[in-house]
This record gives sequence, C-alpha cells and structure tokens, in this order.
Amino acid sequence: MQRLLGNLRIQIPEQLYVKDPDSSDLGKKIVEHSILLIEELGFESFTFKKLGIAIGSPESTVYRYFENKHKLLLYLTSWYWGWLEYKVAFATANIKSCEQQLENSIRAICETVEEDQDFSHINEEKLQKIVISESSKAFLTKEIDSENKNGYFQSYKNLVERLEGIISGLNPQYPFPKTLASTLLESNHLQKFFGAHIPGITDIAHSDEDVIAFFKSMTFSTLNYGS
Repeated sequence: MQRLLGNLRIQIPEQLYVKDPDSSDLGKKIVEHSILLIEELGFESFTFKKLGIAIGSPESTVYRYFENKHKLLLYLTSWYWGWLEYKVAFATANIKSCEQQLENSIRAICETVEEDQDFSHINEEKLQKIVISESSKAFLTKEIDSENKNGYFQSYKNLVERLEGIISGLNPQYPFPKTLASTLLESNHLQKFFGAHIPGITDIAHSDEDVIAFFKSMTFSTLNYGS
C-alpha cells in the first residue's frame, strides 16, 4: 500500500494556493519546512518571515505560493485529508464484508502515523500532529461559509462521503451516516489531543489499540450492529 501511495498525487483545491507548490522544488521545500515549523512553534507563532529564514529565501518568496498562512494551513490539512482518504481506500479495497471495511477504516483513521519516504517533502508524522492540534483553526473562522462555498474543504468532504458509503453499506437504515463519519474523524483527534495534554479527561491516552477499540465500540454500537 505504501508503495502505491507514493505513486499518487494528492489532489488539493486550486483555490488554496497562488502557485502549485508541487510544481517546483522550492514549493515542496516551503511545504516541507512549514510542517516542521508549525509543529514546533504552533500556528499562532508561525510566520512567513520565519519560514523564509528556514528555507533561506526572502519572505516574499512564500507569497508566490500562498496568499497567507491561513491558506497554507488549509492546504496542509487538505493534503492530510486527501492522503487519509487514500489510506481508507486501500484498507478497504477488495474487502467484501461491510463490517470488515468499517473496522479497517477505523484503524486507518485512528492509528498513529509514522514518517515514511513515499512523499519525500511531507513528514506525515508531524503533519498528523498539526491536524490534531491545529486543524480546527482552519474552519472555525468568520469566513467559513464563503470558503466552503468556494470549495476549500472538498478533500475533507470526500473523506466523509467515503466513510458515509461504508457506514450505509453496513446499516442502510441508519439515518445519520455523515454525522457519524465526521464525528469519528473529529472525536479521534480530540481524544488524542486530550490524551497528550489533558489525560485526566480521557480513558484512551495510552495506545492506538485503546483508541481503535473505543471507536469500534462507539461506531458499531451506534449502528446497532455487533457480533
């Protein structure tokens, strides 16, 4: 699966960038170091000036690719959601059992990412940490309605729709498959954030298997489905 993922190009809404960063080595360098800096400093302390210093180029160079750091965060989170959709797709390919498809999807969503070399300029491990701690800042804004209308969140919607299909395949009568899908995605991140920073309010702070077991229990119970 990882080899196949490495041959894929993640589709990002064109509205999120001025120039496609995948089109040049400099653009890929900007993406690579933005992930490292945001994970290290936090989104609030991250600036294009600091990014320019990190890549050894003027700050103005970054603006050739991204209008502002909000658009850059949207780009990074969109890349992650697109990449995660591919992971779910591969985890469920050629699986006939709807139950097994859902189990595999939950594992693909909840497991901690390890860095690999399939996308050499993307540190997937650090990007996942950014999504867990910073992704809500990409859509909890006053501009959310216009940004949604302009297609900024299409990667996220695509992933939710894929999960919706799997959920509906298991229980076609369940009336809230999209709600369950987006709840699974967001709750997974929230619980991992609690586990890392406020462990006193969660029971699943210690391992991926705890996280996976909880969300399997929650999802299958919600669907009134169990073995």
